[in-house]
Amino acid sequence: MSRYVLIAAGVLFLLYPALRPWEDESTTDGAVAAMGSTAWVIAHLCAMIGFILVSLGLLALRDRIGIGPVMTTWIGVGLVLPYYGAEDFGLHAAATAGSRDDLLDVFEAFRYGAIPAAMFAAGLIALAAGAIWVAVTLRTNAAIAFAAGFALFMPQFFAPPAIRIAHGVLVLIGCVWLGLSTTARSPVSEPERA
Repeated sequence: MSRYVLIAAGVLFLLYPALRPWEDESTTDGAVAAMGSTAWVIAHLCAMIGFILVSLGLLALRDRIGIGPVMTTWIGVGLVLPYYGAEDFGLHAAATAGSRDDLLDVFEAFRYGAIPAAMFAAGLIALAAGAIWVAVTLRTNAAIAFAAGFALFMPQFFAPPAIRIAHGVLVLIGCVWLGLSTTARSPVSEPERA
């Protein structure tokens, strides 16, 4: 199960920046063009489903990685999903509502509000910590690639579109490689007791 779930998550994390409209969101026209598009909704939905699938993929690996990284990842997912949902559906609704007065102020108030921004940052940090914990536990190149993708999730938001798409490729590689490498070997079984 973990193989297919992690592969699907990786594909979705690549689709997220690849499908996302890259308009100048510092202008009202650019923000409306980006956030008001169907591509905006689909791209962010890909990320949200990707986060859920990563947490399920790690759950399937709990015998190898322990429950700690699984729970840390779940906490991270729980903290980032409300922000992604509001950015996806809320900002899309605001962009398509018809009134353009103070639209940029609405976008900024949500994106950089103290509570949503802190919750989002805490979630991304928890996701990075869970992924790094997986890498420390498994000690494989696949797990290191997986951890790198999630450790760089927060910084990539401050990068230009090409870097953000490259980050999507990194997350794809990490998820696919981890899924394939951890299912290629059978789990270690305990010796039978007499």
